[in-house]
Amino acid sequence: MTESHNKQAGRNADAESRKTKHRQVFEYVLADIESGRLKEGDRLPSEAELVIQFGASRPTVARALHDLQNMGLVERKVGSGTYVHKTHEQVRSWRFGLLIPGLGTTEIFEPICGQIARLAQKNHHTLLWGDFGEKQGNPDPLLIEQVCESYIRQSVAGVFFAPLELSEDKDRINRSVISSMKSAGIPIVLLDRDIVPFPQRSGLDLVGIDNRLAGFLITNHLISLGCKRIDFLARPGSAPTVSLRISGYREALINSGVIPSNEWVHSGDPADHNFIKGVIKDGATAIVCANDLTAANLMKTLDALDYAVPQKIRVAGFDDVRYAELLSPALTTIHQPCTDIGTIAMQVMLERIENPMLPPRDILVNPALIIRKSCGA
Repeated sequence: MTESHNKQAGRNADAESRKTKHRQVFEYVLADIESGRLKEGDRLPSEAELVIQFGASRPTVARALHDLQNMGLVERKVGSGTYVHKTHEQVRSWRFGLLIPGLGTTEIFEPICGQIARLAQKNHHTLLWGDFGEKQGNPDPLLIEQVCESYIRQSVAGVFFAPLELSEDKDRINRSVISSMKSAGIPIVLLDRDIVPFPQRSGLDLVGIDNRLAGFLITNHLISLGCKRIDFLARPGSAPTVSLRISGYREALINSGVIPSNEWVHSGDPADHNFIKGVIKDGATAIVCANDLTAANLMKTLDALDYAVPQKIRVAGFDDVRYAELLSPALTTIHQPCTDIGTIAMQVMLERIENPMLPPRDILVNPALIIRKSCGA
């Protein structure tokens, strides 16, 4: 028994001696970290100590420590030494909920939520999706309430919420969602829009584009084409983001020396032929629409009324949805960097969980003007 044990020990020693010095140093430190002998924040033996212990050269020891650093296990501090990285501990997994009542009708939320889902999966978080039973674009208020209750029962760590718009009951529903989550102590990150009209703020974290800048950019483009009168069209009950876009639209006109009339801003259905006839009869020759869906419906109506775009009426939108470039003519619009919005939203949520006392933040991503044919340039 003793002889067998000695032979095995000899084989182990031979195997150890065949390892490169680099590998010996690397595995020694790694074993100490994984076993807990070296804990988070502990200082590793110095390079000089490891050189003596393993009979290795200093560059060999440095390379082993560098490999551990690349793995995220240690951090090297100039003039101080090498320490077990403070994030070596297992990252906590969270369960999040998505409350996106307009997911089926507002195209920008698909890539935003897709990015949030990718990041959740990558970092071992769980993401719950709610079904709101949308019929003809109208989410069921009862289902929204039930999804909220379900998220609370499942103890989600946070909720990503895109407030409801274009509904007579939207304000009550949005307030109810916020109230339920606050009562349960669940943080909320708003996507794209607030629940209160501009210039008010709800006091919640919000991630979206700079809508005032977006309104300025699209209007300034039309001004550069020689437009003196520019109208703005939105549907009734639009999100507070539309008020911000109108603010930027007005600013661009004033900046060019044009005083915009309140009569140039219209609230109505772009598919209503009589309504659109009235807008054109009033003198509209260039129309900025609150979003691409409104612009697409307007262009369909204009075609039916025999008003050529852009020859008679210039049209522009916001969002740069997939079909915007497929419209005839292709739609000039504002691009929303949806992947960036999703990435930042996840970061903001994790920071809010880590530090609940942070002041509420508006994280505004820069939009981009996409010039196509619907404005004549």
